[in-house]
Amino acid sequence: MVKSSYNESLIELLDTLTIQLDRYAAIFIFLFGVVGNVLNIFVLSQRTFHSNSCAWIFLTASVVNLVSILSGLITIMIGSWTTNPTNTIGWICKLRAHLVFSTRTMAPWLIVLATIDRWLLSSIDAIRRRKSTLKNAQRWAAVIITLSILLYAQMFYCYEANLTDAPLSCYDKTVICRYLTDLSFVSITVMIPVVLMILFGLLTIINARESQRRVQSLTRGNHVSGTNRSSRPTAGSSQRKPTRRTEQSLLRMLLVQVLVFCILTIPLSLDRFYSTLYKDNGSATILE
Repeated sequence: MVKSSYNESLIELLDTLTIQLDRYAAIFIFLFGVVGNVLNIFVLSQRTFHSNSCAWIFLTASVVNLVSILSGLITIMIGSWTTNPTNTIGWICKLRAHLVFSTRTMAPWLIVLATIDRWLLSSIDAIRRRKSTLKNAQRWAAVIITLSILLYAQMFYCYEANLTDAPLSCYDKTVICRYLTDLSFVSITVMIPVVLMILFGLLTIINARESQRRVQSLTRGNHVSGTNRSSRPTAGSSQRKPTRRTEQSLLRMLLVQVLVFCILTIPLSLDRFYSTLYKDNGSATILE
């Protein structure tokens, strides 16, 4: 009797904490995310970045992240004060689920695309460098967006409102749908992009070090052969310096995004994977 009363009090406390987190933490995340992505869109829309493939990918990712935040957090904030419309209205539940999962998939794959673009551009192979173009970036971004939309098209069938036997009122209506959604999220949205980000990030760093060694060796050779020549820099070298600084800044921005994405999403993917394979009582489930 005492244990039952303690459990009820604990559940009530956790419910209260959840409501307070949804009410105030969601507002902070919403404002921080919206302001940050709007600033990214404003900066990356400047004429300086119009022909830069990596900057264009970052711009597209910022738009996608903004859509993800707006579609994901607005209903949560509404639900912390009144009835969440996704819990009772079927089409809103389905549309929100599709927008949230598809945009969450687009964003990491766009970062993967940016990582590959930096790897190509930093390569000492001229053929690879020529593949880093704005046209190729736009083409592959369109492929990523299209496949992400198609990947979670089942949300319009799987998700349903007014559920009573699910963790949330707006949730997958069958066990098969839950397995499909969770495994797709863990593998395609999180784990595969993380592996590719780390792989091409390391390859980009290796390319950058090789390029630095080549530049240093060429500089030493030019210094020895040109001791009697004028040391005044040419117009071409002075024009390349701002471009080089821009590329280095974009590379640092990319590596920071990869690191933050890995830190924040790997624990979530492990939790979803565990919850998919095991029931609440800890016994393993069989995927049939």
